[in-house]
Amino acid sequence: MSDPDEARVETRREGNVLVIRMVREAKRNAVDRKMADALDAALNELDDDDSLWAGVLTGGDSIFCAGSDLRSNGDYVTERGGEYGIIRRVRRKPLVAAVEGRALGGGLEIVLACDLVVASNEALFGLPEVSIGVIPTCAGIFRAPNALPLNLAKELILTGEPIEAERAYAAGFVNRLVAPGETVPAALALAARITKNAPLSVQGCLRSVNEFVSGAEEQGWALTERAFEEIAGTEDQREGVMSFLEKRSPQWKAR
Repeated sequence: MSDPDEARVETRREGNVLVIRMVREAKRNAVDRKMADALDAALNELDDDDSLWAGVLTGGDSIFCAGSDLRSNGDYVTERGGEYGIIRRVRRKPLVAAVEGRALGGGLEIVLACDLVVASNEALFGLPEVSIGVIPTCAGIFRAPNALPLNLAKELILTGEPIEAERAYAAGFVNRLVAPGETVPAALALAARITKNAPLSVQGCLRSVNEFVSGAEEQGWALTERAFEEIAGTEDQREGVMSFLEKRSPQWKAR
């Protein structure tokens, strides 16, 4: 059993850049209440400290994040950030995702909530929710089609199979593709390049771009809620989650 006092997130400053690292690698950086609160606190620091002009968000050496801790039963929403402390957050400062290993489910949805992406050439991106009878509830349904070509986003959502970083890079989702172990230095270099510019100009541009892109997100959240209501409480939803926790193949009944 994990230590209840164990840290979930570590931060450090590199000049005007805040590096935020998820440190629950033994649990694949799955987000529970404590990690959501820790991410929220770190991102509040980035938002509120005027000496910080950009951030880098990363996970472990072998995995970025596997999404929700299913045992948390959805208890990972914060007041300022929404799900995971980041998904519905309105940020002023650019945030670069540095992805080693797998970014799956809510992990990919965290990446989609960032502004730029640096990935190892061994990274994987996926939305496997349909394989366990649930749906992407943290904006993947509408942010994936915004960030990726439509058919590629549909492939991720409908097959549940991940794609390799090279394919994500070719599609324009990944900004920098680097060797394993080099994502944080590369993300820091990208963030440092941003911080050479006037911070208020950067913040104004980011706010405007994000507000333009998020113009249809209210509808996206409504459609996500509708999709969730259609499967909530079904036999297949219960079977999917139980089969995942019990590490066995699900037996679908379409009801």
